[in-house]
Amino acid sequence: MNDFNIEITWAGIGYIFLTSISSLIVLFILTRIMGKRQMSQLTMFDYINGITIGSIAAEMATSLDGDVWQPLFAMIIYALFAILMSYASIKSINIRRFLVGKPFLLYENGKLFNKNLKKAKLDVNEFLTECRTNGYFYLSDIQSAIFETNGKISFIPVSDKRPVTPKDLNLQVAKEAPVANVIMDGNVMESNLKHTGNDITWLKKELHAQGISHIKDVFLATCDCNNQLEVYIKLSKEDKKDIFQ
Repeated sequence: MNDFNIEITWAGIGYIFLTSISSLIVLFILTRIMGKRQMSQLTMFDYINGITIGSIAAEMATSLDGDVWQPLFAMIIYALFAILMSYASIKSINIRRFLVGKPFLLYENGKLFNKNLKKAKLDVNEFLTECRTNGYFYLSDIQSAIFETNGKISFIPVSDKRPVTPKDLNLQVAKEAPVANVIMDGNVMESNLKHTGNDITWLKKELHAQGISHIKDVFLATCDCNNQLEVYIKLSKEDKKDIFQ
């Protein structure tokens, strides 16, 4: 009798392992289809829909009665509905406003809109906290505060309080572009190196000029639009400074 129970237990574990892997694969495929978004970009519907799909995936993984098709089809239906809603919101402004909502003002020209704060489910203290975390300690420094559809607040500073730009000073600045990673963890990224217009000979020469003999000693090396190589070597010891506590 004990041997029989052990066999049943191991069979159950194996079954849960297979269904867990299957649910993870399905969940990965569905999330890839639905698109990549950060948490701050999710609407309330997207957030709840994602939690629901995750819950169904967990149910599928632990479904010991052998019926995995029902949760599988439920996951697919939820995902397809989310894709349909996303497509409809792209095609129609009215549908987008119905599903996502629309931005509205919380503050403008020295006036706080009490009804809009209530609509955003914010009290004055929460609004002031958002102002401070965005670098505004005085409301007089703010021209407008807009409550966005993703729940975040966008701030427009008063014109004479905003940072000075090169254009304000009539200065000509060099064009910037993203840097290319040419070495990562001791490995040469050949396609990136080629994209910069350089080759391995140039790379070794630049490393040698900075006193580095072996590519394996490099943790990260980047090349900017001016063909300047910036190198970070691997450090063998740990930095234990405790200055952030």
